[in-house]
Amino acid sequence: MKQALIRLADRYGVRIDLREEVSSTNDVTRDPAYGHGDVVLAESQTRGRGQRGNHWESAPGENLTFSVVLQPDFLPAARQFLLSEAVALAVTDMLVAYGLEARIKWPNDIYVGDRKLTGILIENDLRGGVLVRSIAGIGIDVNQKRFGDWIPNPSSMALLAGREFDRGEVFARFYDALNVRFAALREGNEQQIVRDYHERLYLRDTPHAFRLPDGTVSTGIIRRVEPSGELKVEHPDGIIRAYLFKEIEFLLSVDVENR
Repeated sequence: MKQALIRLADRYGVRIDLREEVSSTNDVTRDPAYGHGDVVLAESQTRGRGQRGNHWESAPGENLTFSVVLQPDFLPAARQFLLSEAVALAVTDMLVAYGLEARIKWPNDIYVGDRKLTGILIENDLRGGVLVRSIAGIGIDVNQKRFGDWIPNPSSMALLAGREFDRGEVFARFYDALNVRFAALREGNEQQIVRDYHERLYLRDTPHAFRLPDGTVSTGIIRRVEPSGELKVEHPDGIIRAYLFKEIEFLLSVDVENR
């Protein structure tokens, strides 16, 4: 993988560091020495973070865990969800290129079917009403075939495709896709980003069970995502309600059966 990363860094004129073990790649890339497009990958993280404060589990040497530094200083703070959309789309672009029909589970987990194989955590720095620096932490399950029982619905590229992958090639394809999506965002092609995000939105227009803010379980239909990042869900009473991240929880079939 190292040679693939060296070639990629030379082609884009960026810094791509591969570490054996770090606490968290997001923590490492907070160093201001890392600029736009720079990347830190780690074979192992001792404190890798996922959404909702979860710990990200990954078998050392089998997957891709990394953080990319981005400088979207053209984006106002109110439009920061566009960056999440662009990053999530870049991951799905890469997976689709390998023949895997990837979907984006709001806000930015990546699923194939009902199985999760990528998690994304973006941390933004705001100044003067705009995004000045963002760190996109990403974990892609590439070749891992065994997962802990505490992980509810995991999968990997290898399990889904029935073969192992060259991790350097997988990362290079993702990085190329990210540059395309980021360039589109910078050039003002927001409508394309939003349209593509909705086309790949997991469970859009499909009835599904959710846990609501008051703890009750209800069926709802995802209709769209607002520019602010709010999820719009239509409920059985016909009313479409908006939810922020952590206000609504997707339920797996096992959760519904055991409630």
